[in-house]
Amino acid sequence: MSKPHFAGVFKSLLYSTSALFPTPLYLKMLFRIMMGERLDLENPRTINEKIQWLKIHDRNAAYTSLVDKVTAKDHVLEVTGDESLIIKTLGVWKHFRDIDFDSLPDSFVLKANNSGGSKGIAICGDKSSFNRAAAGRKLERALKRNLFWRYREWPYKDISPAILAEEYIGKADSDFSEVKLVCLNGKVKYAFICLGRHSGKGTTYDFYDRDWNLLPFTQVKEHNSGKPVPRPVHFDRMIEVAEQLSSGMRLLRVDFYDTPQRLMFGEMTFYDGSGFELYHPGEWDGIIGSWLDLGT
Repeated sequence: MSKPHFAGVFKSLLYSTSALFPTPLYLKMLFRIMMGERLDLENPRTINEKIQWLKIHDRNAAYTSLVDKVTAKDHVLEVTGDESLIIKTLGVWKHFRDIDFDSLPDSFVLKANNSGGSKGIAICGDKSSFNRAAAGRKLERALKRNLFWRYREWPYKDISPAILAEEYIGKADSDFSEVKLVCLNGKVKYAFICLGRHSGKGTTYDFYDRDWNLLPFTQVKEHNSGKPVPRPVHFDRMIEVAEQLSSGMRLLRVDFYDTPQRLMFGEMTFYDGSGFELYHPGEWDGIIGSWLDLGT
């Protein structure tokens, strides 16, 4: 039996028994399985280690409303005063069965407010051909998935699960760019642009500094596109908004959707990659980690 298979078995077993372990011990065991290394919480050095440290030591009750996809919009509007950043919410429901599809336009997006990535999203480009059954299964699974127990991202623990419908803004890559800015100690240190999110071929990530110079590393799970990516139209505004939102915080990633006409807020997370990203070359785990001052 291969080593990756053993790791997968141990990881599944750990997920299923998560509630039995205190957070520091749980994260040490999960880190060993996923990263192949010992987690040093006493003297964290890499960005992955520091993210695990933040899960334990940086706890602010306000963070829950910032990762909730429904209430995060209110915070962004309050901080920036810019209504153009906010994607219109068409409705919020506790369960998929409660959704009033007759009230929705022909195109829309459904999101689980407690989920990250694409696992809690269903895109409807045309209501007449929308597979409601498949979307319902996907979103109900997302509502039941609590990121606290799997990755100990504690702000998600107390979110009241719900499904929100948003206006449809188009197709990724062709109609808008998906750009994520990572702020360390309140300043944007780097950004990455995602391509091919819904292509079926896998998402690529290209990393840039705040002057939009390509950075020489990849994340093992998401390779680089291998081609130059133009600077996003509203990149300067992204930096301004991200730094407003991350003021006073150690780490915050702010995601945006960028079109030629308009910049839109996507979501926020306090734990980029949940602190389980393998970098190539591996030295970049430590380089990025050196940019974050935990202030301990």
